[in-house]
Amino acid sequence: MIHGLIGKKLGMTQIFDETGRVVPVTVLKVGPCVVTQVRTAERDGYEAVQLGFDESKRLNSPQRGHVRAAGASSRYLRELKADDTSPYSVGQVLDASAVFVAGGRVDVTGVSKGKGFQGVMKRHGFRGGPKTHGQSDRARAPGSIGSSATPGRVFKNMRMAGQMGNERKTIQNLEVVQVNSEENLVLVRGSVPGHNDGLLIVRTSVKSRQSKR
Repeated sequence: MIHGLIGKKLGMTQIFDETGRVVPVTVLKVGPCVVTQVRTAERDGYEAVQLGFDESKRLNSPQRGHVRAAGASSRYLRELKADDTSPYSVGQVLDASAVFVAGGRVDVTGVSKGKGFQGVMKRHGFRGGPKTHGQSDRARAPGSIGSSATPGRVFKNMRMAGQMGNERKTIQNLEVVQVNSEENLVLVRGSVPGHNDGLLIVRTSVKSRQSKR
């Protein structure tokens, strides 16, 4: 079976648990996902299921042809590895309740918000230079990035200013607080990468799967 589905981030809110404590949660729209292709070890060399998510009216001809057998018009296609593909067939619809349960743990993968070109204080958390004793223009500068004669170069992976965000990130082991099977909503404790309506891959936590072995 597969251990995840495609979804999108709707936003953050807060709920109250049974003891009256406030719990910050992110609301995820997970599924329904349509099986658009099934990969088998005999034909493809590995086991996986390709899922489609979010309907679109603006597919081009090759895209429409690819999903025609599934009877779908999916905007996003993603492939997830499967332990066994025999329970799945093209055109099958999977919803959130088929994979996730309240109290479980999930890993959420998405693209973080892009922040543009940022300095070392915001990008890496540098302290900055002294603000007194004659300093006038080094308050947010990185400081030394290397010596002159030896080694005479800047080492690789030196933390410097540059593009921040817009990277693929995975947040592991988030708790599933609620699952609304009617609307395919999954509420997870804490935050997840990306902006509202951003595409996400939600999988059952790899750490929880390993602990059960």
